[in-house]
Amino acid sequence: MEYGLRGQGAVVTGGDSGIGLETARKLLGEGARVVLSDKSDEALRQVAAQLSPLGDIVTFSADLTQPGEVEALCRSALDHLGQVHIVAHCAGITGAQGLFHEQSDKDWMEALDTNLMSAVRVLRGFIPSMLAQRHGRIVLVSSEDGVQPYPDELPYCASKAALLNLTKGLAKAYSGQGILVNAVSPAFIETPMTDAMMEKRAGQDGTSFDEAVQSFLKQERPDLVLGRRGRAEEVAAAILFLCSAGASFCTGTNIRVDGGSVSTMAI
Repeated sequence: MEYGLRGQGAVVTGGDSGIGLETARKLLGEGARVVLSDKSDEALRQVAAQLSPLGDIVTFSADLTQPGEVEALCRSALDHLGQVHIVAHCAGITGAQGLFHEQSDKDWMEALDTNLMSAVRVLRGFIPSMLAQRHGRIVLVSSEDGVQPYPDELPYCASKAALLNLTKGLAKAYSGQGILVNAVSPAFIETPMTDAMMEKRAGQDGTSFDEAVQSFLKQERPDLVLGRRGRAEEVAAAILFLCSAGASFCTGTNIRVDGGSVSTMAI
């Protein structure tokens, strides 16, 4: 498939590991020029060393809960790339887990600020330039939890549902002006976030990491019919498609990369 991304400017947030890292790798492989962002300077330096042989990549550390740092990221990316054609927003956190009635406003606001408002800030910074060039591809990383909530992580679920709503709303607002906006919804992917979840589970249950993964699949994700964690590159492949010329009639949509975990056809 011809992706048609050579020379295009791309910004990837949440890029120092997992889905963001693999998305940057695939974009570079197709000839895009990439600005990669995350919070840790050291982690970004390591990633840049790993990916720089593949193409034009620079990194910029920013805390996306801080409007001033987001504005600086947007300025830096536009200065370096000239034009930003692609934004793949992969940044996010699991946030507080546990019983709903024991979760505080702070727990909720942390998840909403990091998972939803970071996307609002980043896109608010790049959409004006996309409008000026009448071209843009935006992909937001939601989750299976956005349509199939789990009672022990409701702040996360609500924030990811909001991203799906934002995706559809932005598509309605801007697709007629050349900006296509879509989402992907992964489920239980091999990332540092789910590694931490499984390490915690293994410690609580007194089992090995692999045993924790298998018990989680059996008890918490029985509809994940492929019976394994997904790989970050499998999600990145869906993001790459949505950024490509081949997805020119896709906007406001959500691609599930969930191994069958969501048990309904709706959404």
